[in-house]
Amino acid sequence: MLYRVYPTCMNNEKARWTFFSNHAHVLFYLKSHPKDPLRRVASAVGITERAVQSIVADLEKSGYLKRTKVGRQNEYTIHGNAALRHPLEAHRSLDELLNWVQATEITSGDLAEDPVLENWTVGEHGSEV
Repeated sequence: MLYRVYPTCMNNEKARWTFFSNHAHVLFYLKSHPKDPLRRVASAVGITERAVQSIVADLEKSGYLKRTKVGRQNEYTIHGNAALRHPLEAHRSLDELLNWVQATEITSGDLAEDPVLENWTVGEHGSEV
């Protein structure tokens, strides 16, 4: 799975808010990268490492996440069978949300399926479509 980080979009009016909270973004990232250090999570989500530490503590306390020490590093396990917190989506599990988001993320394999790239060739004078 490929995560794209766009640090410059934070100055863009369109990026001032998102549909998911930072808690959700941390879970989305840790689902695919359970062994990454929180510094890397923070960079991918676009928040401070201290904010990620606080979010991870919230998620642990609420039973959505478990931190296990492996040597000098942490590994994170998501408890996907836990119900979502808000009454409007409490009938859904965390796994349902995470799997839906993961299934709709852009992966490197998706680029080859782009119809424009399908006809891409390298000609005598450079790339041509």
